[in-house]
Amino acid sequence: MGVIRYLGAFVFILIGYYSLTTTGISTYSLVIFSFGVIPILELVIPPSASLNEPKSVKAYTIVLYAIVPLYFGLLIYFLITIGQDINTLTIVGKITAMGMLHGIFGINMAHELGHRKSKLDQFLAQLLLWSSQYTHFFIEHNRGHHKRVATLEDPATARKDETIFNFWKRSVRDSFISAWKLENDAQIRENKAVFRWNNDMVKYMVYQTALIVVIWCTLGTITLLYYISAAFFGILLLESINYIEHYGLLRNKISESAYERVQDIHSWNSDHLLGRYLLFELTRHSHHHENSLKTYSELQSKEKSLQLPTGYPGMMLLSLIPPLFFKVMNKRLV
Repeated sequence: MGVIRYLGAFVFILIGYYSLTTTGISTYSLVIFSFGVIPILELVIPPSASLNEPKSVKAYTIVLYAIVPLYFGLLIYFLITIGQDINTLTIVGKITAMGMLHGIFGINMAHELGHRKSKLDQFLAQLLLWSSQYTHFFIEHNRGHHKRVATLEDPATARKDETIFNFWKRSVRDSFISAWKLENDAQIRENKAVFRWNNDMVKYMVYQTALIVVIWCTLGTITLLYYISAAFFGILLLESINYIEHYGLLRNKISESAYERVQDIHSWNSDHLLGRYLLFELTRHSHHHENSLKTYSELQSKEKSLQLPTGYPGMMLLSLIPPLFFKVMNKRLV
């Protein structure tokens, strides 16, 4: 099937458009599809550890490029129209729909592009994260998480018996602080002043604040609150994925300051087909940590990786019931 299988991601664009242009319960269509239809199908459709053999990485990248303007088009439409709605059910539905789009494309697709060496890909990654008010992820994930994954020093690694609600608070806060520290340390190593324009965190905060100010001045306070709510929803989706990707997994220390190398067993994986194709192979996470420069179409199922009992959407729902999540996952940690 090649690149065709990943075109399924456009279904999020189509259902997202429908959710943003309708009213009432229909505005929840994207949420229902993502957390209702997909989890049920992934319980029925068996996972597949089939090999990825891309003939042209460029073709797979074009899929991502094609989504970028569609995503921003939906975001602009949301900002222009959401202030006209007066029905609470409709407003909440559209906020959650836009939040889903933030998480799926504004952050997840940025994660894929942000690992690449191309200046264009890195620019698009930062642009997508900017739209979700989470640009510090570009620093913390690439320079922090990938170095400290599966250790207590990593904000994005969930501890055993840590609820997702406590993880949200810790990861959001500590990831932001870590990004500042990483960038500040980089300035200090170059004997540069910390607070200067070449400090990427300074840039990100200025750009994000500018976006907020523009929305507030042109579309008003109510629209700004709706936008921030949608962005926050998208951020929680990202952090929920972080939660299940490394829950309870820790590397052994081999010295006072060093850990064993990152191995396949330090990430949870899912070979469920819908999650693989719709989320650009994000669920093949062990191979991603083995070689973060691999594009999504090149990621393989690793033999020793730990497999989740179902796909990401189902696991995210399960995590919202901590006692049940712990019961399912803790025995797998053994």
